[in-house]
Amino acid sequence: MDGTLRVGIVPGVTVSKWSRVWADRLPDTPLEIVLTTPETQASVLRDAEVDMSFVRLPIDEDGLTLIPLWTETAVVVLPRDHEASLFDGVTLADLADERLLDGEVADDIELVAAGVGLRILPQSLAQLHARKDLLYRPVTDAEGTRIALAWRAGDDRPELEEFVGIVRGRTARSSRVAGAAEAEPAPAKRTAKAKAKAKEARAEKAKAAPKRPTAASARAAANARRQRKGRPGGGGRG
Repeated sequence: MDGTLRVGIVPGVTVSKWSRVWADRLPDTPLEIVLTTPETQASVLRDAEVDMSFVRLPIDEDGLTLIPLWTETAVVVLPRDHEASLFDGVTLADLADERLLDGEVADDIELVAAGVGLRILPQSLAQLHARKDLLYRPVTDAEGTRIALAWRAGDDRPELEEFVGIVRGRTARSSRVAGAAEAEPAPAKRTAKAKAKAKEARAEKAKAAPKRPTAASARAAANARRQRKGRPGGGGRG
């Protein structure tokens, strides 16, 4: 590679916020985003066309290292006048009598609009192909799709580790680029209840502790002792 970090993304994945963080932290290392497909998401890694890639599981994991990131909700794309549009969500049983399409996403979206059938997709893909004559509803009992970040096994360059940290929300202070050690976790903040309890404990401790005499009280005590010694029978000289 030429110093540029190449990151692949499958359709539906948005990386703009991480790209901005990367540009801020590593301005001398360009970040190039490469669009992949479900068919090429693994091969572009093995062929070293990209250094890392956001992939939609499942994929052939042989020779790859993967970190699962999030799960996408499954939705069904349907025409706006479909009866299922009246509900906040549907089940697979509700769709049992429907023709469910399973071809190229863009083609299936056109077929849904034409009333040929419905298509179940990850929500991000449904949003990517949104159009005014269609809408989508969550399929509440359908399994979601996992998104993972993958790279070639054994590739331990610090740039890859830095990108993983950015995606996972690690701050610049705790970055481990160039072998820097992971920062110690910040101490947990005490709750208001805990603070009040600690204050009460300090007050009780102060009450129980013997009071130290002030300078004024010490002088008064000394004067009283001298006066007692000067009185008859007070232990003073005659």
